[in-house]
Amino acid sequence: MDYMHGGDIYTYEGMIDFSANINPFGPSRKVKEAAALSSEWIGVYPDSRLSRLRKALAEKEDIDGELLVFGNGAADLIFSIVFAERPRKAVLTAPSFSEYAQALKAAGCKIVYHYLKEEENFRLTEEYLDQLTEDTDMVFLCSPDNPTGQTVDRELLQEIIQRCQERHIRLVLDECFYEFQEDQTGILSAKEALVTKEVFLMRAFTKMHAMPGLRLGYGISSDRGLLEKLCAVRQPWSVSVTAQEAGLAALTEPERVEMTRCFVSEERKMMEKELGRIGVRYFPSSANYMLLKSKYDLFELLKEQYILIRDCSNYEGLKKGYYRIAVKSSSENRQLLSALEEIYSKDCRTAE
Repeated sequence: MDYMHGGDIYTYEGMIDFSANINPFGPSRKVKEAAALSSEWIGVYPDSRLSRLRKALAEKEDIDGELLVFGNGAADLIFSIVFAERPRKAVLTAPSFSEYAQALKAAGCKIVYHYLKEEENFRLTEEYLDQLTEDTDMVFLCSPDNPTGQTVDRELLQEIIQRCQERHIRLVLDECFYEFQEDQTGILSAKEALVTKEVFLMRAFTKMHAMPGLRLGYGISSDRGLLEKLCAVRQPWSVSVTAQEAGLAALTEPERVEMTRCFVSEERKMMEKELGRIGVRYFPSSANYMLLKSKYDLFELLKEQYILIRDCSNYEGLKKGYYRIAVKSSSENRQLLSALEEIYSKDCRTAE
């Protein structure tokens, strides 16, 4: 089975991993301690209702806990909602996260792509509204998008929600990177998502809390019929004891989230400035990663310097020459920039 994503440290051992876009500080001490202590409970089944985590998250978002659904990472929820609703036709933006298409194809759904334009920095525009036709059953949007880092404009998002409401289109809004956004006013809040039954808001602990190995995602919806269908198609005990305890610990650290957001924002701005100086084409981002375009095979050239980045040539809508880099620690970011400068300056010297 091909490895389709970043973070393949199993094949590329001993490299600095810029291919996985998670919190550069890794999981917190509290999260790791909670995960370790949970070993006392591995001899019993996990709470299938996730009672404590549900209560804590509901209080944080100030919503009814019964309107939350949890999964073994966001990917679990993507497949669950597709198989719960069995859409006949879905619209996807391209490029975007590959699991949407994978789940839809597995369910036999017809996919229509809305290709984002490079000259617009892959930003979603009002042209997208024309794709929301009467025969569309489901759409997936990611904000900030993966791999471009672009957010959906707040006004446009409201138009999309209204169009989906009018035409009874299920809108799955993936906000798994929302905590990294510097401007938090552009985010669709949990309470706002509940206003429209067609909206299914999806988030995860994976990125900000650096828990990809534990797998913990959640969805928010006011459509109780949908939530019942999700429960019917999902496997029981899909969220482990360890993931539940780690999630509870993560919710107690809002200051760490704010600190990480500020750090990532400053480091990304520094990297953008340096990339521009070096001559590397980058696309402005609102997340903890950036999309690059290069005439060089950066994946192979950086691999020679024990740096792993994400080759984005397998994204729908992209081709060879596009790469995604994460924002990591200050020293690691500068090591990557130094390696890129060496690649680009070597070409200049050769040309002379």
